Amino acid sequence: MELKNTKIALFDSNTLVPCEGEEYELLAARYGEPTRAGTMAYSVLSAHDTTADPSLLRVKFDALTSHDITYVGIIQTARASGLTEFPVKYILTNCHNSLCAVGGTINEDDHAFGLSAAKKFGGEFVPPHLAVIHSYMRECEAAPGRMLLGSDSHTRYGAFGTLGVGEGGPELAKQLLGRTWDITPPEVICVYLKGEPRHGVGPQDVALAIIGATYEKGFVKNKIMEFVGEGVKNLSMEYRSGIDVMTTETTCLSSIWVTDETTREFMTTLGRGEQYREMRPAPAALYDGAIVLDLSEVEPMIALPFHPSNAYTIREFSANTADILNETEKRARESLGANAHELGLLDKLVDGKFLVDQAIVAGCAGGSFENLAVCANILEGCAPNNLSASFYPGSMPIALDMARKGVSARLMESGIVLKTAFCGPCFGAGDTPQNRGFSIRHTTRNFPMREGAKPGEGQISSVALMDARSIAATVKMGGVLTAADTLDYSDEIPAFDFDASVYEKKVYRGFGKPLKDEKLVIGPNITDWPDQPALSDNLLVKIASVIEDEVTTTDELLPSGESSSLRSNPEKLSRLALSRRDPDYVPRALSVREAERARAAMTCPVEVLGELKDVYDAAKGLVAGFDPKTTVLGSAIFANCPGDGSAREQAASCQKVLGGQANFARAYATKRYRSNLINWGMLPVVVEENVFEIGDWVLFEDARAAIEEKRECVDFFVLRTSKDGKLTGERYSGKLGALSDEERQILLDGCLINFYKN
Repeated sequence: MELKNTKIALFDSNTLVPCEGEEYELLAARYGEPTRAGTMAYSVLSAHDTTADPSLLRVKFDALTSHDITYVGIIQTARASGLTEFPVKYILTNCHNSLCAVGGTINEDDHAFGLSAAKKFGGEFVPPHLAVIHSYMRECEAAPGRMLLGSDSHTRYGAFGTLGVGEGGPELAKQLLGRTWDITPPEVICVYLKGEPRHGVGPQDVALAIIGATYEKGFVKNKIMEFVGEGVKNLSMEYRSGIDVMTTETTCLSSIWVTDETTREFMTTLGRGEQYREMRPAPAALYDGAIVLDLSEVEPMIALPFHPSNAYTIREFSANTADILNETEKRARESLGANAHELGLLDKLVDGKFLVDQAIVAGCAGGSFENLAVCANILEGCAPNNLSASFYPGSMPIALDMARKGVSARLMESGIVLKTAFCGPCFGAGDTPQNRGFSIRHTTRNFPMREGAKPGEGQISSVALMDARSIAATVKMGGVLTAADTLDYSDEIPAFDFDASVYEKKVYRGFGKPLKDEKLVIGPNITDWPDQPALSDNLLVKIASVIEDEVTTTDELLPSGESSSLRSNPEKLSRLALSRRDPDYVPRALSVREAERARAAMTCPVEVLGELKDVYDAAKGLVAGFDPKTTVLGSAIFANCPGDGSAREQAASCQKVLGGQANFARAYATKRYRSNLINWGMLPVVVEENVFEIGDWVLFEDARAAIEEKRECVDFFVLRTSKDGKLTGERYSGKLGALSDEERQILLDGCLINFYKN
């Protein structure tokens, strides 16, 4: 694989050359001067842009989608802001909170709310266990030239020529209220594929190779990956989608692929052949960099804990197992800090062979018909053993065709447990390994604690990502880690036949037909968002957590599995914020929130709010005209690079519910996390270095004026006790980054809900 970090031109969708030299001049004379407008990405973006402003795209999407962890909060936000009906098709799927025994009735209460909302506002409702969100969207919505927005980070439908974008819930609420998705024009990276995958190599192997090469370098961060090249024709549609969905783990913004006869045939199979059109770059297209990958050189891969980028070839891992495991344990200790426990990885090394405890193939990445059918071939004649192995088809139409073609029977005969369309293994709500267990999975992520571990309570387990083919090979070998290319098996599988009647009988489709008299079904766990204050002239925040990790994931900001059933209840959910990373964060933040409530209500005079008397005295000496009575109190966190991973808005909204008013970071891992902070009214401040300690008070000088006057930087004082016992302040400055006028007003109003109310 070769990374080209320079402007580069693609001519005739075939020839990739640097933007200089004789060859470039000859090709430019023949095909025209290459421009970014010639990319597929910009042909789609420009078609959905609602303004001619070249500095800011204002996009409206063709359809929206959310699952049952996110749609309640989104609809509640939109309701509070004046929603009367869905102006765009909104698909509500139910593939995360599917285990309705968890938390009493509250998961099924969310489903009842979703169906009633689809009826009242005119939406589409996909019942639990029927389809994983992204499998459904591929089967029913993705088509060349479309743009789809989802409240899930793996909203990726590029293989269909669709730009899929995963964002936090407030961005969907904006679309429901007729607003736009605003973004600075992104860079585009050409991913040029050549060659053909070898036997035993699947889409997850290709994806992990790309992630491993690009993630740490930030090579495609917040950029669009555009897949072209002669190698594309050697990949089936399900293979392409398997690579495409994992582009999220590179931290790219979105992805798009050329379309061809393979695309047309697959869309015809889905009953939507008339929606096909050819997508390819213009004869001369300009890119901001390139990845050149020879598919024939990709080997079976494994991504060890705790990130998809921690990738090795299985061959390399097998040759250096002990050294690699020791390094993985070391990284785990560094990542988990005070909660570190031994993963027990070296215990799995027996007589030179690495033994796994569990094998899972599931979700939008693993649960395709093709993956599962190939697994059936590999497992043919497999002797039953005690290895836990569960496979989840991505949708009921896939499961139905597996049954009709005998794939299901062959898998079950091989000792595989087949389950329904459910995302649980991907985010810690299903098939959680035992303490010190090691699970291999064809799912999307293996972040720390994502699989359900609770290090603070001494529970720790590990997940490694692999392709379904090598997972099946490992199961066949009784749990000994095995690369699929070392086994002899047939790649011949039956063609997939899609039966839409499964959806016709079960899916509620009400877009354009709102039943406005329909009553929303609101269970006892579904509550409104608490009121939030507007940004005050000055702002005083207390540092409630300092996280020194190189990167902090959304799973660490808010745990994925155990929080899922509470996401319709902002107050209860907020108590889980940073619970596995910094358990003392919540009580620290709550103490400041209570002080703010007392200050705002004047039930306690500001002069006697505990330690605040000294803080206020210091602030008056630092900022002319400082008035405690009009200065909002809040909490803040510092993390080096927060927000990697999920689009989960609650990673930000929980901080806001607890009284959060700002985030300090050296950088933000993803655009979507920064957008979530803004939409929840928290200042996204970028600083050059960490100057904070837990318990520090930080005074923003002219915070409101900094936003109103469109300053690039905001000034603040860090208050600390000097050697003589006096509280003094040291001045610093932080960058706010690019903010649209609407984003500035959201910050001024205190959150998106206030913005719409105003």
